[in-house]
Amino acid sequence: MKNPLSKRILREIKGEAGKYIVIFLFMTALIAIVSGFLIAGESLKTAYDQSFDKYNVEDGNFELGEKADSECISSIESEEVTPFENFYVEEDTDDFDSTLRIFADRKDVNKVCLLSGEMPVSENEIALDRLYAKNNDLSVGDSFSVAGKSLKVVGTVALPDYSALFQNNTDFMFDSIKFGVAVMTDEGFQTMGDSHIHYSYSWKYDTPPADPSGKEAKDMAENFMESLSTKAALTSFIPRCSSNAINFAGDDLGGDRVIILTMMYVLIVIIAFVFAITTSNTISRESNVIGTLRASGYTKAELIRHYMASPVIVLLIAAVVGNVLGYTLFKNIMADQYLGSYSLVSYKTLWNATAFIETTIVPIAIMMLINFVMLARMMSLSPLKFIRRDLKRRQKKKAFKLNTKINIMTRFRLRVIFQNIPNYITIFVGVLFAGFILVFGTMFTPLLDYVEEETISNMVASHQYILKAPTKTETSDAEKYCIGSLKTTGDDFTENISIYGISEGSEYIHADLSSGKVYISSAYSDKYGLNKGDDITLKEEFGDKEYTLNVDGIYKNPTTLSVFVSREQFNEMFDKESDYYSGYLSDEGIDDIDGNLIAAEITEDDYTKSSRQLKQSMGSMMSIFWVLGVAVFMLVIYLLAKIIIEKNAQSISITKILGYEKREINQIYIHTTTIVTIISLIAVVPVIHVLLNWVWHAMMAGYTGWIPCVVQVSTYCKVVVIGIITYAVVAALLMRETKKIPLADALKNVE
Repeated sequence: MKNPLSKRILREIKGEAGKYIVIFLFMTALIAIVSGFLIAGESLKTAYDQSFDKYNVEDGNFELGEKADSECISSIESEEVTPFENFYVEEDTDDFDSTLRIFADRKDVNKVCLLSGEMPVSENEIALDRLYAKNNDLSVGDSFSVAGKSLKVVGTVALPDYSALFQNNTDFMFDSIKFGVAVMTDEGFQTMGDSHIHYSYSWKYDTPPADPSGKEAKDMAENFMESLSTKAALTSFIPRCSSNAINFAGDDLGGDRVIILTMMYVLIVIIAFVFAITTSNTISRESNVIGTLRASGYTKAELIRHYMASPVIVLLIAAVVGNVLGYTLFKNIMADQYLGSYSLVSYKTLWNATAFIETTIVPIAIMMLINFVMLARMMSLSPLKFIRRDLKRRQKKKAFKLNTKINIMTRFRLRVIFQNIPNYITIFVGVLFAGFILVFGTMFTPLLDYVEEETISNMVASHQYILKAPTKTETSDAEKYCIGSLKTTGDDFTENISIYGISEGSEYIHADLSSGKVYISSAYSDKYGLNKGDDITLKEEFGDKEYTLNVDGIYKNPTTLSVFVSREQFNEMFDKESDYYSGYLSDEGIDDIDGNLIAAEITEDDYTKSSRQLKQSMGSMMSIFWVLGVAVFMLVIYLLAKIIIEKNAQSISITKILGYEKREINQIYIHTTTIVTIISLIAVVPVIHVLLNWVWHAMMAGYTGWIPCVVQVSTYCKVVVIGIITYAVVAALLMRETKKIPLADALKNVE
């Protein structure tokens, strides 16, 4: 015989259509976003991983001061590696502010992936990196000028060794706006001249390491570098395992997965508790019926299955619709988030069974578990307790006495609060989580603006020149300095720390570096929790030598990981001549040094590329966090406040009979929730601040460089205002609920 209770399921869903529609829409959107993110991420990551074989990506590259002759090449090949010419010229564009790194066509290693248009066939044609072209409003068919030469864009490409557009491997962040890569024909490349040519070589091992990023690969790179340095004058050496241009995108494609899934599961748990509370309210409302059914022979298991059916059905439908949207609309939206940051090769959408389990099976399991625990606990009461509507496990205590001097409306509100403490606690938790997401989505742009301002105001100098060899200048404010790089110690994560050797009595670095004193930047101090008196240990990038330094002071520089010592100490540390220097610090541009002798010039543009790129890459992603935070806030407040109104339906009906006006009823029930919500919005701010700092430090610990977690007071104020405005919309919906409660409810369920 068919279970008659099954006929009630659709009626129950229809009877609470508003609640289920809101939850359905939220869960559909959440699953669609996460599913689309996982599918896009895995599809792009698979294409990225396959690109190493498909496009024959290098095992590393090195740059020489001059072109290697045949004898040098033969000597290099004797190290069981095969070198390939990968020369490039680096020129500034004439029509807009950017630097373009141009390669000759690649046929053997780091092969080109053509994304649109066609490859160049004549000397005035060029194929640009897709992302660089997009960010500079260049399309196939457009023309622009580089170093006085007019070039026509005939195609957009992706270079597998530049999936992230790092101009220098030591940069904190890539720059796809003011730096790009491109390819030309061999003939076209020759026409660019050799005044800014870089003799870069890619290499492939004859017997590659099993793990390209493991210890074996690092050891092989160290051995090769040591041998290579005896054969030629190295100016750069970057093995694949250390190349940000190659590895950064791949690490990020898989790195966000845990954060996104954790956020989804936390939201699922919150929604599951809201479901459990609403179901508990339904059971309280139907307790007489449940008691009668139990007394008539229905088992606890049958009733538990019945009350679990509605939320599970709604979630199943939301999961199906969400996955369909994830594989269609949201997959493209999420892929565009990555493609807006990285220059990735072409990809195909792949079915992801793991993503289906994580976005469908696991959420349903969480929902069922939380609801089952709540239902099993409630159904353990005897049928007689249900019939008597006595669902309390403990003897009901006397009501908490309130001072009669408090006016009646205030006492009424306090009673409502005391009767609904569990619901208001859940509202606080929901506001906390929604507020955290809102702050995270709102803080980003002001934070990057702050970082940009702090970076500019704390620049070592307006111009920082790095020379290929010591060269004199007559520029009046030019000051000699040394610069080098060491790595932090560690097996799982290391990063470059800039070492500055500063001249005595420096006009640019105001720190007492006499007698071997060592200062570290405030960014270094913040990231690694270092203070005055601590020891730091740094090591060579490719070597075993380590340097242990004692911190004598913290130098204000909140965005750069650096160590400051005297020039004398620097030259002693790195075995340089006593009068050696790497370049000049100057607030004026130096124009009396041949450009061919300048290895690099670091200006404001270089210092601010990180914040500029992050704004470009993360802007749209932050909008998703903002919308999600508002949605969570509205969902939790609306459903729980609706439950409070439903639980007090009889009391509201009585107040209507007693002549209370609609405005007065709203003051008792709606305004009470308003007060709790506003208090929650203000109270969660310090909690969010502490939580955000902890999460930020944990998140940044795995990234090179440092961005301080500075949240403007205006950001918190903005979040509180957004919360209040959002609640105003919810309150308007709740007022409709109180208006719909009939006077007849006062005569129901009278004991």
